[in-house]
Amino acid sequence: MSRKPKKGYFVRGQFVAAGSELDAELQAERSGGEPSKTELKKESTELQKLGEALLTLRAAAYERLELPDSLRDALAELKRITDFEGRRRQLQYVGKLMRALDEDARQAIRDALAEQQSGSAQETLALHAAEKWRDDLIGDDRALGQWLSHHPSTDAQQLRALIRQARKDAQPSADEVAKGQAPRRGRAYREIFQLVREQLEHE
Repeated sequence: MSRKPKKGYFVRGQFVAAGSELDAELQAERSGGEPSKTELKKESTELQKLGEALLTLRAAAYERLELPDSLRDALAELKRITDFEGRRRQLQYVGKLMRALDEDARQAIRDALAEQQSGSAQETLALHAAEKWRDDLIGDDRALGQWLSHHPSTDAQQLRALIRQARKDAQPSADEVAKGQAPRRGRAYREIFQLVREQLEHE
């Protein structure tokens, strides 16, 4: 059984298989290096997503960006539209306006989004750190000494009183034990968290 010949063509005596990397390079040369339809579609989708992400920016960061009025108006309209098809068409329009921006303006948008995301991640880490310290202070006698050695400006007397109260609040009543309920978390529990968080933020 004869093998089916590969599809392709010869260039300067060399066989070029259809769909190969060399084929793609030669096609790009012929089109003057212009992007393909697939590349244009990919860029369009990315710009639409970047434009939509602008809606998540905090007001101060959004105002700092030097966006043209046409794009600001288009984004404001996008925010108002709830209909799926209407939103899809508006996103395409936003993508078109985004393409008109120069690369510096697009990069400024990416930087603003990355900065906000980084800030959110740091905030989450700070919350987790405060929660861990609160739980350690209530659950482990050694944690108080460790905390005070790291944060000597803390009002030790106030913190000790809050820990005592939080432990007292955490003791389940006979009724809660009978009903299988979790122990209450009173005001002291929340105040320890607040004290710890504020101290960590001012380091």
